[in-house]
Amino acid sequence: MIKLLGISGSLRQASFNTALLRAAQQEAGSEVQLEIATLHGIPLYDGDVEASSGIPAAVTALKERIVANDALLLCTPEYNSSIPGVMKNAFDWLSRPPADMAKVFKGRPVAVLGATPSGFGTVLSQAAWLPVLRHLGAQTWAGARLAVSTAHTKVNAEGNFDAETRKQVAAFVQGFAGWVKSQRGA
Repeated sequence: MIKLLGISGSLRQASFNTALLRAAQQEAGSEVQLEIATLHGIPLYDGDVEASSGIPAAVTALKERIVANDALLLCTPEYNSSIPGVMKNAFDWLSRPPADMAKVFKGRPVAVLGATPSGFGTVLSQAAWLPVLRHLGAQTWAGARLAVSTAHTKVNAEGNFDAETRKQVAAFVQGFAGWVKSQRGA
């Protein structure tokens, strides 16, 4: 069993990226367990707060969930052609203190996908994640790309993606899980 933690980079209740993670969870297959995390409750990073109060409980809880899983599935929106601030902020906290960065990220397999209403998809946001993940010491999977464009036309009123998108999500997650499994044996 491959255990994945999916993190949505959007706080919106009707987030396309959270919906994409739900589709991934449903389409992951019997050999994959996908747990979904949100970034709610993580405050803006402030070194003074860290120095006076330590790491916030929401950050500690997310670190523990990351460590308890085999790999990360980052579902990123694209804001102004880059990484959403709320998601980058969470990763800035997750890398603190510096000693925790290795425990949380070093060698951890990570795949990045995303959905957006734009016609271009989340290609720029996904690319912007690469230097961040490299710095953190994560292993980024490059076996496939999934950047869902015009997401608003592919989601129904209940927040479920259409059959074609779900098929793409299934292939992406199963491909990533297969790679994670192969890395275990390496």
